[in-house]
Amino acid sequence: MSAGTYTPRPGAAPLGRMIAAQTSLETRMLLRNGEQLLLTVIIPTLLLVLFSAVDIVDTGAGESVGFLAPGILALAVMSTAFTGQAIATGFERRYGVLKRLAASPLPRWALMTSKTLAVLVTEVLQVALLTVIAFALGWSPQGNPLAVLLLLVLGTAAFSGLGLLMAGTLKAEATLAAANLVFLLLLVGGGVIVPLDKFPDAVQSVLGLLPIAALSDGLRDVLQHGAAMPWGDLGILAVWAVLGLGAAARFFRWE
Repeated sequence: MSAGTYTPRPGAAPLGRMIAAQTSLETRMLLRNGEQLLLTVIIPTLLLVLFSAVDIVDTGAGESVGFLAPGILALAVMSTAFTGQAIATGFERRYGVLKRLAASPLPRWALMTSKTLAVLVTEVLQVALLTVIAFALGWSPQGNPLAVLLLLVLGTAAFSGLGLLMAGTLKAEATLAAANLVFLLLLVGGGVIVPLDKFPDAVQSVLGLLPIAALSDGLRDVLQHGAAMPWGDLGILAVWAVLGLGAAARFFRWE
């Protein structure tokens, strides 16, 4: 036995290992939270099955699932990246969790990176589950997978920025109320279930600029109509992502 066998080696772990450990923790916390599961899994699944099986809303020609599946995928992204992340981060900030984590060897940007990676992992599980259910309901998607991936990534970035901005500037209770209210409003008016062309023309032009409308319409253009690359919708999401993440970085308060 050498003299230095049990010599302590203080110091932070490699950055990559810290981010991986924090990402794993954030993912487990997301998946163990009952309210989060309600938002991220149960509600999108029920909406997909219900509106595909029952002719409640006129979704145009073709099978209802062809219109609904892309919108529900967009809703899943919003529920995880925006609503769920805003509420969870808001209460972590209130209870001092973020303040304590900020004092750890893990840099603040790495903590936000871990939260974003946890959101992406959750979204992969969501998309896989909803896709299987949509296939069982008779969905036949088409289009460019790369375009779908770009839409989902930019949508995640846009909603993450907005969610972190809300969580970092409002009180936890206000974040809880506002995030749920926005979720409900965008569910109805974001082109997820009700087509935007059902709204008055003046309202359509405004709703079409929302990130949920851009994401759902972009996914629908690709998966339902076979569009190659919906540049307009990608541009809207990119603008929201830059504005949201930039504002979150500028105004986020850790305590």
